[in-house]
Amino acid sequence: MTITAEKKQELIADNAQHAGDTGSPEVQVAILTTRIVNLTEHFKTHAKDNHSRRGLLQLVNKRRTLLAYLKKKDVARYNALIAKLGLRK
Repeated sequence: MTITAEKKQELIADNAQHAGDTGSPEVQVAILTTRIVNLTEHFKTHAKDNHSRRGLLQLVNKRRTLLAYLKKKDVARYNALIAKLGLRK
């Protein structure tokens, strides 16, 4: 359910705006998306794990907030990110 340090560094490198960038919305959304996917897989086998489900909902809401912020600030970056991560259909 957690992300390995190597995977997290890979996500940061792929989505960073500049060297040493770990706090931009793109990086945060990419990390949250990976965690959400991992938790979704977890629920396929542990359907009654309601404590983790609450955490999943918190992650989804945090990602939605970051995406709304990015859309308000820079629509081009928002569109590039959702296309890259495959969030909207």
